[in-house]
Amino acid sequence: MTSWLHEERLRAVHEVVQARAPARVLDLGCGDGDLLVRLAAETGITEIVGIDLCAASLERLRQRLATLDVRVPRVDLRVASMTDAALGLTGFDCAVLVETIEHLEPAHLSRLERALFHGMRPATVVITTPNAEFNPLLGVPPHRFRHPDHRFEWDRAQFRKWCERAAGGAGYRVTLQDIAGCHPEFGGASQMAVLERQDAAAASDVA
Repeated sequence: MTSWLHEERLRAVHEVVQARAPARVLDLGCGDGDLLVRLAAETGITEIVGIDLCAASLERLRQRLATLDVRVPRVDLRVASMTDAALGLTGFDCAVLVETIEHLEPAHLSRLERALFHGMRPATVVITTPNAEFNPLLGVPPHRFRHPDHRFEWDRAQFRKWCERAAGGAGYRVTLQDIAGCHPEFGGASQMAVLERQDAAAASDVA
């Protein structure tokens, strides 16, 4: 909604990805690629796949990448839905969904869960979404969403409940945190979940 908010959530997600040092990364709902272009400049990442339904956004992203020093050997951009379980995108170390889930119809979230946590099964999943509790501080009127394309906006308890249910049923553990602000009552403007596949974490501990 504002440039500071966008920058703060990008920074938060980028830091999580850097800390896990993934080789293969999925950016689901990548849009114009504000996060993807940062990741493409990373050494150590060998492959990034960006998924979005908007062909025009992906074309803008291709043009951005053409002007940058891209260090990732393979960057693949695809027009596709992140709820499609048939994409065949398995074996990735990390998947990021930055402010994307709220653009889905609530009835379609179960399709995302199946595709992401049971189909793709990346070792780490990072999800951000607006925190509805913070909306009054951004001047969002009651019973309105921040963006006309949003289909829902969750408070922190609702986001936690969804994450814990989806993660528990797929063998992931969840860590949640506020991002873009830390109001004593309302939390941050956005909220972030880091979901880590427990068998992947166990294998890393053994190694």
